[in-house]
Amino acid sequence: MSTKLKVTQIRSGIGRPANQNKVLKGLGLRGPHSQVIVDNTPSFRGQIKKVIHLVAVEESHG
Repeated sequence: MSTKLKVTQIRSGIGRPANQNKVLKGLGLRGPHSQVIVDNTPSFRGQIKKVIHLVAVEESHG
């Protein structure tokens, strides 16, 4: 059973550098309070690390 990460956007991407907005879009986040569940892989963790100040992350089993 693989671990997944529940990523919730808590702050807006408005006024942020373009690369941070691209990461949010790449994760599938569409705006504040939107949520996605992604695999716990090094590539997703790297994306999350770039926008950690804009998102909240929880571990989700399943």
